[in-house]
Amino acid sequence: MPSYKAEYTFDGVFAEAGLSSLKAAVEEFELVDWLYWCTTGWKKPYLSKYKMQPNSLGSMELEAFKTDQIRNFSIIAHVDHGKSTLADRLLELAQTITKRKDNKQVLDKLRVERERGITVKAQSASLFYDYKGKKYLLNLIDTPGHMDFNFEVSRSLAACQGTLLLVDAAQGIQAQTVANFYLAFGQDIRILPVINKIDLPSAEPDRVASQIEVAFEMPAEECLKISAKSSLNVDQILPAIIESVPPPPGDVEGPFKALLFDSWHDTYVGVVCLMAVIDGRVKKGDKIVSAHSERKYEVMETGIMYPEQTPTVSLQAGQVGYFVLNMKTLSESHVGDTFFDHKHIGTPMPGFVPAKAMVWAGIFPIDTADFEKLDHSIAKLTLSDSSVMVQKETSTALGQGWRLGFLGTLHMDVFRQRLEQEYDANIIITAPTVPYRVEYRDGTEKLIRNPTEFPDMDEISQKVRSVQEPMVRSTIIFPNEYLGDIMVLCGSRRGVQLEHTYLDENRVLLKYRLPLAEVVTDFHQELKGRSSGFASFDYEEDGYDDADLVKMNIVLNSKPVDALSIILHRSQAELVGRDWVKRLKGLLSRQLFEIVIQASVGNKIIAREGLSAMRKNVTAKCYGGDVSRKMKLLNKQKEGKKRMKAIGGVEVSQEAFYDFMSKKK
Repeated sequence: MPSYKAEYTFDGVFAEAGLSSLKAAVEEFELVDWLYWCTTGWKKPYLSKYKMQPNSLGSMELEAFKTDQIRNFSIIAHVDHGKSTLADRLLELAQTITKRKDNKQVLDKLRVERERGITVKAQSASLFYDYKGKKYLLNLIDTPGHMDFNFEVSRSLAACQGTLLLVDAAQGIQAQTVANFYLAFGQDIRILPVINKIDLPSAEPDRVASQIEVAFEMPAEECLKISAKSSLNVDQILPAIIESVPPPPGDVEGPFKALLFDSWHDTYVGVVCLMAVIDGRVKKGDKIVSAHSERKYEVMETGIMYPEQTPTVSLQAGQVGYFVLNMKTLSESHVGDTFFDHKHIGTPMPGFVPAKAMVWAGIFPIDTADFEKLDHSIAKLTLSDSSVMVQKETSTALGQGWRLGFLGTLHMDVFRQRLEQEYDANIIITAPTVPYRVEYRDGTEKLIRNPTEFPDMDEISQKVRSVQEPMVRSTIIFPNEYLGDIMVLCGSRRGVQLEHTYLDENRVLLKYRLPLAEVVTDFHQELKGRSSGFASFDYEEDGYDDADLVKMNIVLNSKPVDALSIILHRSQAELVGRDWVKRLKGLLSRQLFEIVIQASVGNKIIAREGLSAMRKNVTAKCYGGDVSRKMKLLNKQKEGKKRMKAIGGVEVSQEAFYDFMSKKK
């Protein structure tokens, strides 16, 4: 179905649409809102957010699609197995979009997604498809593949009744394939196995089908074998979805009820909520109420993602669409919230289990004047990524900032990149840490997210019963020739082997229990290096274990720098300390006095470097004479530098902090 982008004058609209008059435009388009915006003088950027749609789409009569004509499905897979490419082919097949020559993924809308070539944000799109003389409304959700974005996947699956499990015909089952399968299996939705990239020279679709049968107990003959890139056999997928995926449950005639499973901030209309309508119907002007906050809202606009925001007259049971509710603040949108008709408030849906932050890091503005702007930017970005935990904190070295919790280091890095690209933020991120648990002898517990809160050595010896670190249960899949190297790597990271299985004659599945702190540093890079890039890795949390942990401080001229504190296993402290002081020496600016850079654990110095003072040549004017004259000047200079060192503080520039943290990644 075509769409026409609105120009800013009537003549421009008519010319582009091939129309001759305002009357023709009104007959062809749903122009009531658009004309109102024009006549009341809204600014051009606001108008550019909307697209004029032909009357056949603007008043689509979505009411005509009963629940048995609706299918809600998602695509899940390991990273780079072709989810977004398949989504493009399905949109083209349903004529939602025209075929693109640039081969860019339509649903990968973020700049960070295009630059990294991965999906980090679940995106939805509606398709209209004729099958056996009947028209169907299909709602597609493309999901991320990396383990750090599992919360996006679980939320998306909650709005679906079926999913396509995509597996690369050359790589076969990978670690995240297993994780995503069990996410879908746990939500009791229909899973359709699809083997992609069968046109690759190294493709072995029959072997992969056998892997799927062994690993997931799904018959090999049920696997659809396609190539999303070349569109080979892609036309089999939509009929398979209509035949296999059950229609959404729901009572169209009942009172309105909907599940909020995603939201984002729009510069011109504020908060936009993506909901799955469970029961009833809703249209512009209706009053609905949030079960979480009990606040009442008027529906300003409803619509579907086609694939951009496309307003519709109404939405009803079984359909997935967006709502503009004129929310006053960003904090009013709660993912997992249930909305009801304001006159019929029922029992809220279970919602979602809150994501547990696995990695914490401090974020500070490079320029302290940017604090308010950055605060607002973080609020808007966390609206579309509700798995990020936010706490305010203050550092003596870096000033006011935030302690943010992420699901992993990639999640943290993507969040940083989005802040910089979408909101022009200039920030410093401290070294990532994991949440530690301290059990005191009086029976109390404390969760440590910031190294500055970690008890000192005296407190540990007198008041603490145990210090515990988070553990993860990891799954690693790789070719068997790398078995020895990977077992050595896991052993060096304090891992304990749990399972050793052969998926087939060439591929091995290992399960290890590892400390999370060992995983979030550089474990993934080491794993890829030792397996020539062939290993895949996934993990899930697995409780806490007692550990011999210490806090390492960086001390400059006897003064600790709180932003450079870190919690480590005692066996690693000396190695990390030597590395840190050596790199700091190369980054700090020389002062008029000597700087002593030390790494300490408690009162024990484990590493030391010195940065010599800038020194004036006080003997330059001494021509000849007794040597005692020169020594007198040098000793006088030495005493002056001692006094300066005693009263002077070491200034660490923001640039030095930024360079140090950047080089740690």
